[in-house]
Amino acid sequence: MNRAVIVFVEGAMMNGNPKFARTTPRSRAVPIVLVAGLSSLVAALTVSFALPAEAATATVNLQTAASYSVLGGSAVTNTGGTTLAADLGVWPGTSITGFPPGIVGGATHQTDAAAKQAQSDLTIAYDSAAGRATTQSVAGDLVGRTLLPGVYTSSGPLMLTGDLTLNAQGDPGAVFIFQVASALTTFTASHVLTVNGADPCHVFWQVGSSATLGTSSVFRGTVMALASVTVQTGAVVHGRALARNGAVTLDTNVFTSPACSAATVAASSSAAAAASSSSAAARSSSAAARSSSSAAARSSSLAASRSSAASRSSVIAHQATPLVTSPSSGTTTTVANTGPEGPVMPLLALSGGLIGLGLVLLFTNRRREPSKVRATRNH
Repeated sequence: MNRAVIVFVEGAMMNGNPKFARTTPRSRAVPIVLVAGLSSLVAALTVSFALPAEAATATVNLQTAASYSVLGGSAVTNTGGTTLAADLGVWPGTSITGFPPGIVGGATHQTDAAAKQAQSDLTIAYDSAAGRATTQSVAGDLVGRTLLPGVYTSSGPLMLTGDLTLNAQGDPGAVFIFQVASALTTFTASHVLTVNGADPCHVFWQVGSSATLGTSSVFRGTVMALASVTVQTGAVVHGRALARNGAVTLDTNVFTSPACSAATVAASSSAAAAASSSSAAARSSSAAARSSSSAAARSSSLAASRSSAASRSSVIAHQATPLVTSPSSGTTTTVANTGPEGPVMPLLALSGGLIGLGLVLLFTNRRREPSKVRATRNH
């Protein structure tokens, strides 16, 4: 039986025999395509590792309003021995009553430039909170709920008749924003609880009308009410009561100032910028991966024209490219949870090395230009 064997001959012929000869696969495109395919896979994995799982919610910047325990629009009225840990102010109204016997731990700004600036900053912060994208819709009574960081939107009034738990999942910079279209009411002895690192510094209640905090209740966060805030007898507020247009009414209350560390505030303030930078970096990596994969696929196709097997491998490598996609914009996790950064640089280095190896094999193959000799053997 006769069988044809294709032999690639390289170098000079001596006495009719090749100086050296070796049999090779049907096409050198196969290893090149394999390298290109591996490069595409590594690039896709690199981009996947680089993408954050979820964009973090940035904190609300209160600016100068952050120094106030209580800030009223038309007036501030107190009954009994209320204690404020920080500043007290009113603007554009002129009336502050009940201090003393109430005690102000900071400064009192009664219709002065500082109070005016604080009201201006409050308006900016209120609008910022109101404009955040919704994470989840809520309605009615929040009693018994455990909520994770995010933006919670109510199209109507919101109330709390018992306990609400805010769980930061170990992230001290986690932000909770509540967008309440109309009134916010907490009932007698209700509690807003913060667990697993949740900080009242980063809890915000944007209220479309008025807020009422019930008798002997414990409340955490900053209330930013478009109209008025009423804090009933014996209520404790770990945060602030800020009213844009109406009065703040107090009755034997205790206001504490949450201990916001500088590191936590800085991390939360940069959450949106970090998420945006991460998305931009991921998009750049994706584009680079697609470009490299496309170039490798084009180079492979030149050599693959000699072999259907190489062509099939090139198709496989090409089909891997759509796996590398740009991330959609959203609300990212987080500054603290931006995904595993450790593997990114090694994977990038490996990807670059594989692509470089593929190009070297390609150009070496093209320069040699082997000739073909058909040999026949009889068995």
